[in-house]
Amino acid sequence: MTIKVVRGNPTPEELAAALAVVRARAAAAAAAPPGAPTSRDSWSDPSRIAAHRLPQPGPAAWGRTYWPG
Repeated sequence: MTIKVVRGNPTPEELAAALAVVRARAAAAAAAPPGAPTSRDSWSDPSRIAAHRLPQPGPAAWGRTYWPG
């Protein structure tokens, strides 16, 4: 795996921290059994919004689209 810094000038400590995160994520992905479900962040889950009733039309409907309740 090759990683290239394309912008900025990171310190050796910042670069080491970023590479540690990348290596840890890669190791976790390699250790998962094939076909294992991946965890999804609930914020990006479309069923979070679809599970609720749709907002009624009106001036504030755009705000209720993403903040059900």
